[in-house]
Amino acid sequence: MSIPANLKYTKDHEWVSIEGDVATVGITHFAQKELGDIVYVEVETLDQKLERDEVFGTVEAVKTVSDLFLPLTGEIIAFNENLESEPETVNSDPYGDGWMIKVKIADASEIDSLLSADAYKELIGA
Repeated sequence: MSIPANLKYTKDHEWVSIEGDVATVGITHFAQKELGDIVYVEVETLDQKLERDEVFGTVEAVKTVSDLFLPLTGEIIAFNENLESEPETVNSDPYGDGWMIKVKIADASEIDSLLSADAYKELIGA
């Protein structure tokens, strides 16, 4: 199972890539595998400022619907619109083209609360 070392992770199975004051967020390989075939990704929080751990959207799979939790406080500045027509990209490329949102980080100190790749591996028993 792929768990890139250059990313940060949450206990809710989101991954975070940080460039300056912008974080790109998606769900992990583990999460998409557990959900199964993803059929819909909904993010209605574009241009809104949310607190860490607030729900920023949902992902719908054949089996279930799951909330998506914001890993860092900030403003949602982009949504991967390709997921509207190709939500299965989250399954095929969760760390690349399957990214979900970009967030302008409001409090950089929150980055320290994210999990390293090793800590995430331990969390999921990988």
